[in-house]
Amino acid sequence: MSLSPPSPAPHGATDRVTICRICHGEHLTPVLDLGEQASADHFPPADDPGPDPRWPLALMICADCALVQLAYRSPEEEEPRAVESATSRTHAAAMAPKVAAGAGLDDAAAILECSSSHGGSWASALTSLGYAVTADRLDDERTYDLVIDNHSMIHDEDTDGAFAARVAHVAPDGTFAIEFHHALPFLTRTQFDTIRHGHPVYLSLHAWSALCTRHGFVVVDAWPEDVYGGCLVVLARRTGAPTPRVGAILAAEREAGLTSAAGFVDFADRAKVIGDALRAFLQGAAERGEQVAAYGAGSKAALLLGASGIDADLLPVTADLAPAKQGRRIPGTSIAILSPQQLVARRPHQVVILLWDLADEVVAQLREAGLTETRFVVPAPQLRVI
Repeated sequence: MSLSPPSPAPHGATDRVTICRICHGEHLTPVLDLGEQASADHFPPADDPGPDPRWPLALMICADCALVQLAYRSPEEEEPRAVESATSRTHAAAMAPKVAAGAGLDDAAAILECSSSHGGSWASALTSLGYAVTADRLDDERTYDLVIDNHSMIHDEDTDGAFAARVAHVAPDGTFAIEFHHALPFLTRTQFDTIRHGHPVYLSLHAWSALCTRHGFVVVDAWPEDVYGGCLVVLARRTGAPTPRVGAILAAEREAGLTSAAGFVDFADRAKVIGDALRAFLQGAAERGEQVAAYGAGSKAALLLGASGIDADLLPVTADLAPAKQGRRIPGTSIAILSPQQLVARRPHQVVILLWDLADEVVAQLREAGLTETRFVVPAPQLRVI
């Protein structure tokens, strides 16, 4: 597995980040080096022999605000090809009333949502509750009672600037709400395959609170959501006092070591265990003559397979629901992407669920489609067989 201790910038790299994306401090400590990896958005045609372009992928932490972030600027993201999952839609329906209640909205409230370019939005769910929702409009001077960032800011290299652009639209007594993949389960569950080009920051409540303070906002509430591997929803206003939940989450982050480089000292070793376990499983299946396929062609798949040195010799195909990915291959590998129907027709002995955060949804769909005798393997946070 191509994990190594933090290292200096590779020869020729000119896009090393030297200033924190939140506080602009210069006290940045490397914590993980994944070497050069293919971009998770680059899906070449299956018959394109490559090689695919690669860029450095490494993590560092800011000693001043505790922001975990990429050590290099990312290549320009390509057009998103993903489709929204049923899990995402169910989550949106549950979140809409919770966030509206937390923001204290009345029936006439106006809402602005900045949504992820990779799918996932609460706009329809909020509209169904009777609220007026404007989507992705930061180019006017209008203010809103509630501004939502739904996994959007994590794609911006200038986190501080992106925050400023959003809170400029928050009414004087309004609320800013954000959901992001929480760096706490990222660290404690070794979710190293969530690291990718195009996601420059890996947010904790400590780092987010520091960003709010810079712009005159106060974190007033926060709570975890067990979706996408573990997310955090945070509400902030210009005035107010935090709920006890805020203090509890901050304490949990400190206890886990999330606020300093010392907390990541064995992260690379733990990540290597996960990758090595999957590779050993695939090698064993090959020796037994078992037909193995995978499901999922998301960013997690590209990094997990790329960092673990797994290619088509051990995992010939994967399937994905997104038509735009079918007929292509996993970035940085020769693993072809099929439709779910093509996967079912192959009747593999084992299917590795590369979308491990959606494992329950995927397994249920594939069993309903006819893979009743197939064993399903979830590779992370530790390998298990369903």
